[in-house]
Amino acid sequence: MTTYYYVAASQRFLLEEEPFDEVLQERYRHYQSQEKEIDFWLIKQPAFLAAPELAEVRSKCPQPAAAVVSTDKTFVTWLKLRLEYVAIGEFDAPSATIPDALASLEIAA
Repeated sequence: MTTYYYVAASQRFLLEEEPFDEVLQERYRHYQSQEKEIDFWLIKQPAFLAAPELAEVRSKCPQPAAAVVSTDKTFVTWLKLRLEYVAIGEFDAPSATIPDALASLEIAA
């Protein structure tokens, strides 16, 4: 089992109101320059928010939601400080209620 850390917010906030793509691209370039394996993922409609233990977070997060999930707690803390209007937390997966940490509820077109 792995502990994942997340920043969750509305898709509109993360993907339209914030220059978030620039933040992720910058982080990606930094990882490449350090030859570090990518340990963060952007997920639209994250399935982990449907887990019963995260019901309170889901109820406070405007829908449709988006999340950045990472195994790096420091990165998620940094995102929280930069973005302000987001929820943060952690969960362990795979588990009975979260079988896939990176799953999305969004239906592919």
